[in-house]
Amino acid sequence: MKTINRIKWGIVGLGKMARTFAQDLQRVEEAEIYGVASRSEDKAKAFAADFNATKHFGSYEDLAADPDIHIVYVATPHVFHFNITMMCLKQGKHVLCEKPMGMHAGQVQTLIAEARKRNLFLMEGIWTRFMPATVLMLDLIGKGTIGDIISVRADFGFKGNPDPKARLYNKGLGGGSLLDIGIYPVYLSMLLLGAPNAIKAMARMSSTGVDIFCGMLMDFQGGGKAILDSTFETQTPTEALIYGNKGMLKMHADFHHSRRISTYNDGRLLETYEVDYPGNGYMHEIEEVHTCLSLNLQESPKLPLKTSLQLITTLDRVREQIGLEYSADLDI
Repeated sequence: MKTINRIKWGIVGLGKMARTFAQDLQRVEEAEIYGVASRSEDKAKAFAADFNATKHFGSYEDLAADPDIHIVYVATPHVFHFNITMMCLKQGKHVLCEKPMGMHAGQVQTLIAEARKRNLFLMEGIWTRFMPATVLMLDLIGKGTIGDIISVRADFGFKGNPDPKARLYNKGLGGGSLLDIGIYPVYLSMLLLGAPNAIKAMARMSSTGVDIFCGMLMDFQGGGKAILDSTFETQTPTEALIYGNKGMLKMHADFHHSRRISTYNDGRLLETYEVDYPGNGYMHEIEEVHTCLSLNLQESPKLPLKTSLQLITTLDRVREQIGLEYSADLDI
């Protein structure tokens, strides 16, 4: 893998997520939005004009084949992540793929093997890991501020568009709260406690066959517990409470990109930390990618591929319990 100085990005899938990410790419000095691709050439042309991209493509395949693009950001709906990421890897491109990186562990395992075989960088786009609040939270816990972790409580909920053709409720597009937003509470619990030993989960399903509520109770090695939930039915606090044997740490809403952390002892507020971030919050993730590329790393030491595999394996276990199936499962 050659060292790259000016990093030329390609963006695949030009929806709301891609636009938010592109805004932050423009704020990173070493980044260049070189190519953008949509199945609609008109959409790609308009997106390229908005973000001063050098090229636009009416197909994902053409972008992946462009020899000048160093890394591709995949921002399509979940069900397309595996095929597009695999295509990009086979074209010799590094990839940052939005979460979840695949629909099941088999897909993620295959992507990891392909990236390693080709000596390419691959990372799942879990921006939470690189947020200043997350970094501070890990530092405070590492210093023993709340003692040993006993339990984690985290939720993520908002009132989603119930249109059966819209992405959130559409099984064909990988809809459901677990993979879309439940992944954040699950990831946080695993960041703090590792992979769970035991899981108990239940859900409420929509008429389209996806989960609109998912509740999870997890047990971890060492005795730690996690109570987690996600929903499209209503707005929830979207906070994370981390309990230790010496106190509690609260990641204020929205915990997955929090700007405030508070620590408590026996219900008494000890300190509140204001932790802001620039732009939309993706600059830290982008800078991590750039650092890894400059060091010729195939994965991020802060978000290793092993973690992504453990995460999707955990989500698979939850899906099995709640009876959430997708067409991609037929490939297993």
